[in-house]
Amino acid sequence: MFAAYFDCPGGPENLYMKEVMKPHPGEGEVLVKVSASALNRADLLQRRGQYPPPKGASDILGLEAAGTVAGLGPGCTGRWKVGDAVMALLSGGGQAQYVTVPEGHLMPIPKDMTFIQAAAIPEAWLTAFQLLHFVGKVQEGETVLIHAGASGVGMAAIQLVRLAKAIPIVTAGTEEKLKATANAGAAAGFNYKNEDFSEKVLEFTQGSGVDIILDCVGGSYWEKNLNCLSTDGRWIIYGLLSGGEVHGDLLARLLSKRASIHTSLLRSRDKEATALSPQYKARLVGAFTAAVLPHFSGEASPRLQPLVDSVYRLHDIAEAHRAMEQNRNIGKIVIEMPV
Repeated sequence: MFAAYFDCPGGPENLYMKEVMKPHPGEGEVLVKVSASALNRADLLQRRGQYPPPKGASDILGLEAAGTVAGLGPGCTGRWKVGDAVMALLSGGGQAQYVTVPEGHLMPIPKDMTFIQAAAIPEAWLTAFQLLHFVGKVQEGETVLIHAGASGVGMAAIQLVRLAKAIPIVTAGTEEKLKATANAGAAAGFNYKNEDFSEKVLEFTQGSGVDIILDCVGGSYWEKNLNCLSTDGRWIIYGLLSGGEVHGDLLARLLSKRASIHTSLLRSRDKEATALSPQYKARLVGAFTAAVLPHFSGEASPRLQPLVDSVYRLHDIAEAHRAMEQNRNIGKIVIEMPV
């Protein structure tokens, strides 16, 4: 089969389409013929040598995929059959013509949705759902500040906050991106490049601050985040685009607001059960399938919509990485597999 590959860490120019061995499903795994995958920041970090895949995961890029069931490993429970249209949350391996997936990490593709659209759902939407519900415990009426609001996770989070009957507000770096977030349901948006988002947030909330912050930026935002976080607020860090160093009295500021910091990485959660996290990804996928997936269908209200920014062929994987590195995308960059 063909897969996205690089022989040594470095820039996008190191990527190419390589012929590799097709995987075989193990115990409780499903073989999926991939029609489309999508790009995530983790793929860029892995390509640079900064984010190796978890132990036992494929070293091929790709944390999500959409396609059809092509085979079943021993021990599968019968919930899937060959030919089913599915989308998958992965620890790696999605940017290839075939991938093996634990059966509990698969979801049915909603009716009338294309493989391209479906590929934009698993990683971004499950990340946002996990941050809001499993980590942040969002409540009706709360205000949620979403950084990188026009990213894949950001656009998903806006809609999921609305679904939870809470209030999403965002930061983004261009007026075009802020307009897109407003169209997705953001109640307010602030351009972090030319205004102090913490001051704008406090104005919007009439001085009370936000209840939850979804932060993929990290170090450089810590002071502004704490300025606009409410008393007893939850600051959830799931990425460090600006680095992890903090210079200042963070703990005293945090303590004065009785606030809490949570951190979350979805990819590194192992598929095996542990005492603290029994089949975490399977539980997450199950909860999302029950609570959110029906809202992607045409008759649902409110209707949720994955946003695809652009589609690249697997052969053009390097160009897709360049587009994400330049921060041009609004929503998801999707990679289409060769037939």
